[in-house]
Amino acid sequence: MKKTIVTGGAGFIGSNLVDALVERGYETHVVDNLVSGKRAHVHPKAVFHELDVRETEKLKELFKGASCVFHLAALPRVQYSIEHPLETNEANVTGTLSVLSAAKDAGVKRVVYAASSSAYGDQEELPLHEEMPAMPKSPYALHKYVGELYARLWSELFGLETVSLRFFNVYGPRQSDEGAYALIIAKFLKQKRERKPLTVTGDGTQTRDFTHVEDVVVACLLAMESGKVGKGEVINIGSGKNISVNDIARLVGGKVEHIAPRIEPHDTLADTRRAKELLSWSPSVTIEEGIQSFLRQ
Repeated sequence: MKKTIVTGGAGFIGSNLVDALVERGYETHVVDNLVSGKRAHVHPKAVFHELDVRETEKLKELFKGASCVFHLAALPRVQYSIEHPLETNEANVTGTLSVLSAAKDAGVKRVVYAASSSAYGDQEELPLHEEMPAMPKSPYALHKYVGELYARLWSELFGLETVSLRFFNVYGPRQSDEGAYALIIAKFLKQKRERKPLTVTGDGTQTRDFTHVEDVVVACLLAMESGKVGKGEVINIGSGKNISVNDIARLVGGKVEHIAPRIEPHDTLADTRRAKELLSWSPSVTIEEGIQSFLRQ
């Protein structure tokens, strides 16, 4: 039985990935400090380790014998990183360096890194493709981009296989709907359940490429297995379609209330050709299907 590690495995994307690994018969270990993850989300057949990813020596011991480490642990959210740049840099940059170093020292074959489409910032052209220069507009976006650079460098310097997946606005089961930084679809659904107005930042014309977590999990598994990656490649994982926040609000249904805009890219849209070429991956869940599955719950 192959051993795999998922950092951030008690979180939204991580716990969905852990479920898939366990179901496929992998010996799956979860590393999470439970700052934002939930112990209840961890599959009962996974081995849980309450650790911070900056505890490099402990990670090194745990990583021994692992074929793949999925590094998803992070302090996410753009606005939070603007308000807490030192704290988030420690978690997102130092934490990533710690994971890569531990993986290298433990003899791990491959690290799959959860990067972010926020690294693109605002670009003059859409769709966003991997050859575009990074233009981060927040500390969080910068942190995730620096992680990509570290991953590629660790491949070049030490021969550690790495691949960075730039996730685009992931949504789905276990998505957080709590606090000021809740992800938009989960936030709208919670407001609808509570019969409150859907709060739209700015004028709502900003567009996002929303990607269902089921599709993201499949991409992670393919990135672990593909013989075409491992040298620090950066690959977009998005639906290849974008939709405005106003249209999301219409799909969810209910009264809308506009609130102050935030510092964020106005539009995102993934070019997914590289994912198809290197991972044989393509998205399967449409935004309409994804939201309808939520509304039926």
